[in-house]
Amino acid sequence: MKTQQTVPTFDCVWVALMENREQMKETDRIVKEIAQLQKENERKYEERMKKLDERMGSWANNHGFVAEEYFFNAFERGQKDFFGEKFDNIKRNLKPCSKKLEDEYDIVMFNGSSAAIIEVKYKAHENDIPKVLKKADTFRILCPDYKDFKIYLGLATMAFYPKLEEECIKNGIAIVKQVGDMVVISDGHLKVY
Repeated sequence: MKTQQTVPTFDCVWVALMENREQMKETDRIVKEIAQLQKENERKYEERMKKLDERMGSWANNHGFVAEEYFFNAFERGQKDFFGEKFDNIKRNLKPCSKKLEDEYDIVMFNGSSAAIIEVKYKAHENDIPKVLKKADTFRILCPDYKDFKIYLGLATMAFYPKLEEECIKNGIAIVKQVGDMVVISDGHLKVY
């Protein structure tokens, strides 16, 4: 027995190609629509992330302000005998600059021969140590009246952890921390810069 095979006619092939073409057009339309929706979702996501970054920045700034206020008030109200010296003048958020350099000093205390620069962080990290060390050099350049002064460095933060304390000790930076209602200063390892 012979099987008969039917060969599609040109018209049948043409109709199938036209249907395929229409399906491809519909697929292209759907792909474009999905791409447009994806772009819109990405734009909305970026807007949300930008708003979140702004909020997080505000929170971080508020925490930083609280820490600065706390430690400045503690120094201003009484804690002026440390680093083996008595300081009689205190400044907050000192921002000297020159044409080539600028820096900010959270708390600076002075007497006739020494300056104590205290960097304040709400939550400090070991990565902050190089920034603190750099303060002595920039201070001498930006405040030439004090270039011959002994400079002491301190790091004040609401939360210390052992590795951070080790790094401060190793680098001769005073540890200034909150303990209950008090400010506690560890400066037995202090270095003059």
